[in-house]
Amino acid sequence: MPGSTHFRTRLRSPAAIVALALALAVLVALGVALQLHRAEPPRPGHAGAQPPKPGPRGTQSVRDTAPAPLRDGSALYPRAIRLQHSGSANGRVLVATVVHHGEDGVGAVQESTDGGVRFHSVGSATAPQSAAGRGLCCATLYELPQRIGELPAGTLLWAASFGLTEHDRRMTIRVFKSTDLGRKWTRLSTVAAASDTRGLWEPEFSVDREGNLVCHYSDETDPRHSQKLVAARSPDGVTWHDRRDTVAGTPASDRPGMAVVRKLPDGTYVMAYEICAAAGRFSCVVHYRTSSDGWDWGDPAYLGIRPETADGKYFKHAPNLAWAPEAGNPRGELLLIGQVMYDRDGTRAKGSGRTVWANSKGGAGPWRETRAPLAVTSGKVDFCPNYSSSLLPSPDARRVLEVATDYHKGVCRAYYATSGR
Repeated sequence: MPGSTHFRTRLRSPAAIVALALALAVLVALGVALQLHRAEPPRPGHAGAQPPKPGPRGTQSVRDTAPAPLRDGSALYPRAIRLQHSGSANGRVLVATVVHHGEDGVGAVQESTDGGVRFHSVGSATAPQSAAGRGLCCATLYELPQRIGELPAGTLLWAASFGLTEHDRRMTIRVFKSTDLGRKWTRLSTVAAASDTRGLWEPEFSVDREGNLVCHYSDETDPRHSQKLVAARSPDGVTWHDRRDTVAGTPASDRPGMAVVRKLPDGTYVMAYEICAAAGRFSCVVHYRTSSDGWDWGDPAYLGIRPETADGKYFKHAPNLAWAPEAGNPRGELLLIGQVMYDRDGTRAKGSGRTVWANSKGGAGPWRETRAPLAVTSGKVDFCPNYSSSLLPSPDARRVLEVATDYHKGVCRAYYATSGR
C-alpha cells in the first residue's frame, strides 16, 4: 500500500491502516480504469509544450513548460534527477514513481531527453516482494557520483520499502541497480530487514566524505521510539554496516522521518526531515540539520532547526530539498518544499501548495518565498497532494522542474512543469 500506509506517521492504529488499504484499493481500480482512456490534462487551459528540435547528445536547454500529466493512471512519491555522471547521456532527466499494475507495486521510470518538455517510459523495477498485494512504498532514485566498490559512477540506484501490506509483515528496504540508464534493473542488496511487524520507510542515498554509500531511512522497529531516523553505510552497495541513529527524539512518541540529503560545494551536507508527534501546532513540522562529513549528524536527541520565512511561515509534512548554483555564492542555493505551508499563527498560508522556498546561506536565517512551477489545489492532507514533491533546478539555476502529485477525478496523479525563477 505505497501511498496510504506510507502516511502512517500520522495514522497509527490498525483500524486506520485497514481503512487506508481499502482507500488505496479504490485508487488502484480507478487508476487501471483511467489507463484505458487518453490521459486528461490536470487543469483546463494548459497544454503540453511542443518539444524543440534535438540538440547535442539528445538533450536540450531547459525551458518553461505548462503543467502536464507525467503518465496515465495513478502515481506516487516522485523522484527526479538529471544525469551528471553518465557520459553522453548527461543532461537527461529521469523521474521515478511508485505505480500499480494490478496488485503489483512497481517502480516506474520515465525519461526526458529534451530538458523536461516530454517524458516517456523507459523501464521499471519489480520484485516478488512487492507483487500480489504485498505493498511498495516511498522509493528513491539516485545516480552514483563516483565509483562505489564495483559500481562505476553513473550507476543508477533505486530503493524502496517492501512488504508493508503483508499479513504478519516483515518489511525490508531493498536496493536495485541499473547500468543502462534505467532500462533494466537488477537486485543489488537489502539495507534493512524488520525483526517485527513495524515499519521501515523512505530510503534516501548520499555518499559520505570517506566515499561510503549511505542509506538514510525511517525506522519503527526500536521499541524505545515510535519512529527514528537511522543511517547505514556501505563500501560497495552490497554489504551494509555501522548503523547509527541520526534523529531519535524524546519523548518516545516523536516520529522523525522522510529524510532528504543534499551536499553543498563546500562539503557540508544538509538534511531536511519532518518530526511528527502528538497533535499540536508543530506536529509534523519540517526541520533541518547539517553534517561536515555526511555521516556524523551530531546528537540524535537534538531535533534540529525549524526553517522559517522572515514573517514566520513554516512547512509541515513531507519535505523535499534541492541544490542550485548561485552567481557569486560558492555555497549555492537551497530550495525547500513541504506539503503544507502555514502562517506564524498556525493557519494555512495563502500560498500553500504553490510555493518553493530558497536560502543562500546553507539553510541559516530566513528563507525566501518563490512561486512553484505547479499549483497543487487539493486541500486534503494525506498521501497525495504535494506529498514529497520533487524539485530539479536547471544547470544554470534560472528555472526549476517540479514533479508533484494531486488528485484528478479521485485518482492520485503525477504532474510536471518547469518555470523561471
